[in-house]
Amino acid sequence: ADLEKLILDLRNQLDNMGPVNLDAVQEYDDLEERYKFLEAQNNDLTNSRRDLLDVIAQINSTTRKLFGDTFVQVRGNFREMFAELFGGGRADLSLLDENDPLDCGIEIIAKPPGKQLQSVSLLSGGERAMTAVALLFAIYMVRPSPFCILDEVDAPLDESNINCFIRMLDRFVCQSQFIIITHNKRTIAKADVLYGVTMEQRGVSKLVGMKLTAPRQAASDVASNGGEQSPSQRRLVLATR
Repeated sequence: ADLEKLILDLRNQLDNMGPVNLDAVQEYDDLEERYKFLEAQNNDLTNSRRDLLDVIAQINSTTRKLFGDTFVQVRGNFREMFAELFGGGRADLSLLDENDPLDCGIEIIAKPPGKQLQSVSLLSGGERAMTAVALLFAIYMVRPSPFCILDEVDAPLDESNINCFIRMLDRFVCQSQFIIITHNKRTIAKADVLYGVTMEQRGVSKLVGMKLTAPRQAASDVASNGGEQSPSQRRLVLATR
């Protein structure tokens, strides 16, 4: 009787379990394969993230060093250019957060002759323009480029500042080809080649070019120089080709 009762209980348990899923083994194998695939993908992403963070840290370290070295050079050049353009005074560049040089701002401090040391935002328009020119050439001196394009940087300058700006151009014009967009006659007079845009008819622009250096004078200068072209003459050749 006890055995029959046990058999009955086991049969009831089997009935309660419902029909047997004959595909369970295959489903298990599929799920296990899917799990292994996702686990491999997760490990790959984790390793890639770690490698990427290492590369970013290395790039930030290299960038921080390069920025620091360049900033020191630009800072020294800026002080020199500012004093030369203004005929005295002093200026400086400072990081707003030295602990985070890559993301912090840079403050420009300027003291033209006869004025107090103050932020560049408190200077007049002409003084700000001259300070910007000093900073521009300070950056240029770190790594001079073959071409420099200046778009009306002399527009807010008065006559005395124009002279300082032209002297600055004379200093660097032997190293690079300068292309200047300007309406100032003093700046135009220093050019080797002049290009202008005129509108003889409404809505129709016309380009006019003029070489301001006399060819005969240039040839005689070359002959007197032993057949060697001076830097300004080499500049003229580059400008007219």
